[in-house]
Parts: sequence; C-alpha cells; structure tokens
Amino acid sequence: MPRTADWEIPGEFQPKPEDCAFDLDRALSAVLGLKATIPDDAFTAPVLGTERAGSGVLIRRDGLVLTIGYLITEAESIWLTSAAGGAVPGHVLAYDQESGFGLVQALGRLPVPALELGSGQRVGAGDRVIMAAEGGRRHAVAAIVVARQEFAGYWEYVLDRAIFTAPAHPFWGGAALIGADGRLIGIGSLHVQHASGRELRRDVNMAVPIDLLPPILDDLLTYGRPNRPPRPWLGLYAAEVEDAIVVAGIAERGPASRAGLKPGDRVLAVRDEPVGSLASFWRKIWAVGPAGSEIVLQVVRDGEPMTVRIASADRGQFLKAPKLH
Repeated sequence: MPRTADWEIPGEFQPKPEDCAFDLDRALSAVLGLKATIPDDAFTAPVLGTERAGSGVLIRRDGLVLTIGYLITEAESIWLTSAAGGAVPGHVLAYDQESGFGLVQALGRLPVPALELGSGQRVGAGDRVIMAAEGGRRHAVAAIVVARQEFAGYWEYVLDRAIFTAPAHPFWGGAALIGADGRLIGIGSLHVQHASGRELRRDVNMAVPIDLLPPILDDLLTYGRPNRPPRPWLGLYAAEVEDAIVVAGIAERGPASRAGLKPGDRVLAVRDEPVGSLASFWRKIWAVGPAGSEIVLQVVRDGEPMTVRIASADRGQFLKAPKLH
C-alpha cells in the first residue's frame, strides 16, 4: 500500500477522545514519521531496501526516539517529522536484534511531548488499545488485543509474548501501541495473519512489548547493544512446512552460505536434539553458546541425511555501523 500525504484511516476505525481516559491528541502527537536512507552496498539492502519509512515514538524530552530496528539498520541518514510540522535529522543509537527495538537520537528540537512508557505485562486478549502512526487520529486505529503468544520469525527471531492486535494498521512499522492508560505498551513490527481455534484467519499487527526495553535501555544508550555476548547467527531463513523445519533462503556471504547449507534442506536436529517448531529450532541454536560457536545441523537433502557444521557469527559484524553526524 503506497504511502501518500492524504491517506487516512476510515472514520469508524479511528480512536475517539470520548472513549479514552487520557488526552488522546497529546498522546498521538508523540508519534513521529521516520524516513531512513541505507547505502546500496549495505548487507540488509537486498532484503529490506535502501529507502525505508515508518514511525517512531518520542519517549524522552531530550529527543530519544524508539522505533522498530529494521527501519534504521545500517541507515546513513534519518529524518524525523511530527504532526506539529517540520523535520529534524536523527542519528542511530542502537539496534537490539533480540527484541527488535531501535533507538534514534533526534538532532534537533521536536515540538511534541514525550510518551510515557507503560507495561504490557497485564495486557491480554480483549483489551482495547490504539495503534498509531504519525499524523494524529487520522492515522490511528482503535484496536483490540486478539492474542498474547509466542512469535517465531523466519529470520532467527523469537518473542515469548508478542502482542497481536486487530484491525490491522496499514502502516505498522514503528507505530505506537498505546494502552488504555495512554502509555506506550509496544512498537508495531509486522502485519501477519492470525488464527485462533476455529476462527478464520484474519489480518493483525504484531507488536514488540515495551517490557523488553527497560532491562536493556542503559546498555543500548551506552554500548549500542545489550552488554552480553551476542547470540550465534547463521544467516538463514527457515519456515515450518508440514511440521518440518525447511531452509527457505540463505543470506549471501553469511555463515550458512559458507557452510554449504541450501534452500530446501530439511532440518531434523541441532546436534542430536530434534527440532519440532521454528521457535525451538532457534532456541536450540542459541543454547549452544555465544556467537562463534559451531552449530551442527542434521539435515536431509534430496532424501539423503547429512551433517552440516556451521561456524556461527555475530550478525552485527556484517552490518554497517552508524555514521556520526
């Protein structure tokens, strides 16, 4: 869906001030527009593109902006806009690959209030929330939490209790998920389909819960990443196909590519431990040790069993570092 200046959420789906126990317009004004430019030779350019647009949320008066990390990974320039008007440049501070959060420092004054962090621990199915992109009510959706559950991404990513909301916001990347108390409880990450029981599959947004941020915030501001050994990264994309884990793609120049793993390979086990789901596959890899550990996969290729030994890596070493402005 192309993003244009005159788009808006249909009125029946927009949040209404009379339904909120907080100042709706003030809360929504903290949601910013974000545009990032990435070099053509960046590691993530072939998959994520070189021009990325989404949202960010001002979470501190000093210009600290929280967004979803894939928007700003390897960015060489960032611009932030607010509904109050004007644009200011930003600088990438951090990207946490485990949670998916990204932090940007605004390099100019943003004439909007910061949005206070809340807690998603008690947010559950049926709770009313708001998913908002920059632009006020016209760009916000009054939504319902449809599930709190595990989410496993094909790109070596797992969340224990992701937040799923409906109806889906069309511009979810970096959008603010605002709770009933007017505080930030999550950051929009994906548009996916969700099914529960006998329900038909429906379009929903997946948000990263804000509770993952406070334990790592100081580290992100100090070191640009959590101050702990990075997880082993293989550079592969995997999917669950008929109760099996199948390699769907390989990152060019990544560890899995160098080890000879191929799309279509069916993964049976990590070392001698069988894998039954995508989440368990990633967790078994991470349990082997830090980045640099050898990951031994038992796979089947063209009907033949084989062992693939992969020298894992720190994904961050493949990415361009932020440029100082």
